[in-house]
Amino acid sequence: MTDQAVAPGSVTGVVPDTGGRMPRRPAARSSGLIARVGWGVAGVAALVALWELYKLLGPADGVTVGGDGSAGSGVILLPRTHDRAMPHVWDMIARMFQPTSGGATPPLIVSVLEAAATTLGLAAVGWVIGVVVGGILGIAMQRWRLVEWGLLPWIVVSQIVPLIAFAPVVNALGNQIDRAGVVPWPQWFSVALIASYLAFFPVAIGTLRGLESPDALHRDLFHTQSAGWWQTLVHLRLPAAVPHLLPALRLAAASAVVGAVVAEVSIGLRGGIGRMLIQLAGQASSDPAAPWAPTFGTVVIGLVAAAGVALIGVTLRRFRRGEETR
Repeated sequence: MTDQAVAPGSVTGVVPDTGGRMPRRPAARSSGLIARVGWGVAGVAALVALWELYKLLGPADGVTVGGDGSAGSGVILLPRTHDRAMPHVWDMIARMFQPTSGGATPPLIVSVLEAAATTLGLAAVGWVIGVVVGGILGIAMQRWRLVEWGLLPWIVVSQIVPLIAFAPVVNALGNQIDRAGVVPWPQWFSVALIASYLAFFPVAIGTLRGLESPDALHRDLFHTQSAGWWQTLVHLRLPAAVPHLLPALRLAAASAVVGAVVAEVSIGLRGGIGRMLIQLAGQASSDPAAPWAPTFGTVVIGLVAAAGVALIGVTLRRFRRGEETR
């Protein structure tokens, strides 16, 4: 017989494995959630207070250095605070519930939500493509060191290309493929592909670093059990990579949203929030509060994308022992 250490208050004498941490009670988890929500609300309130304080105390024409004294010359160090350049927060909120362009048009917030849903769908498609491509590249770079040496520098260099210049090229190639009749290439797919261009980078790097994270002791154990590369990948490397992959997926989701908005602006795709930003920005002189509504909509898209990745993290909770989840 073997002796077992009996923990105080334990009935069976077996101490559960909690990964070196005390198990968190439901009350502690709920209080942590309330604290995070509270800090988020406090951050938004602080930003609103800072905005209104600068509008109250800042110079109406801002602070400009250099130039010849004419309008638009010189370098602006501090922004202007007059109502056309910096409307009050309550004016922005009130404008969202007014008609989009007068007459019988729906409220601006309805148009923003419809455009945000379109952009979110395109960003989601781009995110999926980026995750698949980035995951394949990360696995290939971990499997063959020569592939990492040859491919990783080009992956890093790819992110230096200005997206606003890259988007029209992708759109032009897509139009040529569509006209050739090889495969149908709708314009929205160009936006999704451009979004994936930003999304694949963090996934590839996160996958590579995550797959290399298992300890040498664990790798040697699989080797002594005659486990092949595929078995080691599925049962050791991929579970160990989850704490690295989740931050990469969150960054990829945010990058996909940015890529979708910029692509809509660059190629002129209608129906998305990027196009709405350009249209309302052109009316800012007469309606200064209107362009802020699609700006808030873009923030909402980013939050929804981050929440979607957070749900993925909940389903993978048991693989997140190496990640601080508080």
